[in-house]
Amino acid sequence: MTGKKHKAGVIGLGIMGRRMITNLVKHPRFSNPCAWDPNPQACTDAAAETPELTILDHADDVIGAADLVYIATPPLWHRDYAERAMAAGKPVYSEKPLGVDVAQSRVLVAALEDSRTPNIVNFIQAASRAVTLTKERIDRGALGKIMGADIIVHFTRWPRDWQADADWLRFRDQGGYTREVLSHFLYLTRRLLGPAALISSSPVYQDDVALCETHISATLDCDGVPVSVLGSSGGAGPDRVEMTIWGSYRSHRLHDWFDLQSSDGGGWQQEFAEIEDTRGEAFGFQLDNVAAWVEGGDHILPSARDALAVQELVEAMLAGG
Repeated sequence: MTGKKHKAGVIGLGIMGRRMITNLVKHPRFSNPCAWDPNPQACTDAAAETPELTILDHADDVIGAADLVYIATPPLWHRDYAERAMAAGKPVYSEKPLGVDVAQSRVLVAALEDSRTPNIVNFIQAASRAVTLTKERIDRGALGKIMGADIIVHFTRWPRDWQADADWLRFRDQGGYTREVLSHFLYLTRRLLGPAALISSSPVYQDDVALCETHISATLDCDGVPVSVLGSSGGAGPDRVEMTIWGSYRSHRLHDWFDLQSSDGGGWQQEFAEIEDTRGEAFGFQLDNVAAWVEGGDHILPSARDALAVQELVEAMLAGG
């Protein structure tokens, strides 16, 4: 790494944009960011929350001032801002999904690649210690033969309470937890087990056709490894977010996003229990890789083409069949 600090421009000041800003201002490889949101109140709130943040007058001002552009808007606008950044010759760091129209996302990916615009997508577990260790053990055979994997999520309420300002998450056109949460684990499935083919999917939707799914069950095939996916919302109890990879020697259970347990046949044992804040550590690792990416160095973050493969899988699951 060069030691230079990079200026990120953030477009979209909802929960994801503000969370990114919080981590950017703490990271030694980034200078204070600039940002914009079409909602003036969102700009006011973000500026009050982070005094180091500079609010600019328009998205194009952010793109012009930044070394890289982080797009944290709802999915319907990801392509628009990515194309503006691409036209300005700026690296594109986008939230997932790339969009909700697969055909349009294919066009975007082709344009990014044809223009040689550096691009990555924010699957938040990509650089985490849990995923890194799991991949290392799979690659060297420490888990033995992979017998299968299970992905399970449950939410008492969707959207979750802290997402109340992101009303679009409850609608079928661009929201739902399959796009917002399960997509992270579908990315991990591809990364850890290989390309996934959809065998079957059964989504359950609400009576109001405008609203998103409440339940989904699906079966995938990853080069002969069966993967079951189960999602639900509604019902009292703690939220559940986990992926278990079943190996003949040892199994891994990734839970609560950034934590990892393993078992060789007995009870689950916590990995790296000495790490007090696995979430904060993972965000730091992610931004380490973002800095390397901006500089043209080695990194482990997914590209827009990787995100497109996940989007295609998600949309096929939501279509059912």
